[in-house]
Amino acid sequence: MDAKTETTGQPDIAGFAAAFLQQETGAAAVEVLGCKRLGGGAIQENLLIDVAIRGGDWDGQHELVLRTDSPSGLAVSLGRAEEFAVLKVAFAAGVTVPEPLWLYRDSGAPGGLGKDFYLMRKAEGSAAARPLVRGELSAEARDALLAELGAELARLHAVRPPVAGLDFLPLPDGAPALSRVKEYRRRIDAIGRPQPTLEWALRWLELNAPARTEVTLTHGDFRTGNYMVADGRLSAVLDWEFAGWSDPLEDIGWLCARCWRFGAWEHEVGGIGGTAALARGYAAVAGQPFDLELLPYWKVMGTMRWAVIALMQAERHLSGEQPSLELALTGRMLPEIELDLIQEIQTIEEERARHA
Repeated sequence: MDAKTETTGQPDIAGFAAAFLQQETGAAAVEVLGCKRLGGGAIQENLLIDVAIRGGDWDGQHELVLRTDSPSGLAVSLGRAEEFAVLKVAFAAGVTVPEPLWLYRDSGAPGGLGKDFYLMRKAEGSAAARPLVRGELSAEARDALLAELGAELARLHAVRPPVAGLDFLPLPDGAPALSRVKEYRRRIDAIGRPQPTLEWALRWLELNAPARTEVTLTHGDFRTGNYMVADGRLSAVLDWEFAGWSDPLEDIGWLCARCWRFGAWEHEVGGIGGTAALARGYAAVAGQPFDLELLPYWKVMGTMRWAVIALMQAERHLSGEQPSLELALTGRMLPEIELDLIQEIQTIEEERARHA
């Protein structure tokens, strides 16, 4: 058994990627020195491939990451070709992402891999969330990291439609907040079982939706666990399969939602720290801070999104579409998420009453 079979369980993908690289780079030969599956990536599969390229502009040894579909992908996520296009736009906008290099499109013809993939440079660091939020970062280091995160979001949110190559991303129908409410209501209704807490929270989101129609490119899953940190500094923003056009505050609300603090409940922004440093970093690039008054609303929206995801994942298991302990356990989280929704909305209403 060769090394790539032992480490990936897919004996063909590394060899296929080598042949693809040889064609794309014009190399005389490409040798795979190592291939292993990277951790994380519940929706997509990421393989670290160490290659030696002989000849051509890429002559030398390189560590590349191959990203392709995993069996547990979500229909609502982008395909790999679409994600590659978004990654190229983000890279050109100065966002700290692994450089996207080559895209393979599977035609369905015999001899193909059977699915799309793309290759990007390897980024250094770790995306492990719990060690980061519970680690030994000083208060100053935490603030510096939060400022970097704010700056990254501001660079991304400077990208506004239309953008060449991103015509596959649909624009919201009216206010982005109401567009999200419609989407989540449709997904809950499709389950076919009453969800009174979620339906109540959706109605609150509908009645309290901000009227603003500002639309920018958004990451869609910008949270602790989806960015890499090396020596306390941001080294890469990962996992762009949920990117789209939306209100920029949707990204910030998702980052600040309680579900992504990994037990560090006192640190509002991704379990790292408070919003002041995040807003400072954002303003340094955007020229103005994001609207802190609207942030509580978008935190509720983020919690609602997580609830809908948990519901959909559980349904995939319960329906028999994809029996999976991981999907079943995600569904078991729904009562806790519903409690978060109730408490977040209650906090907003109590604050309003105090200022009435």
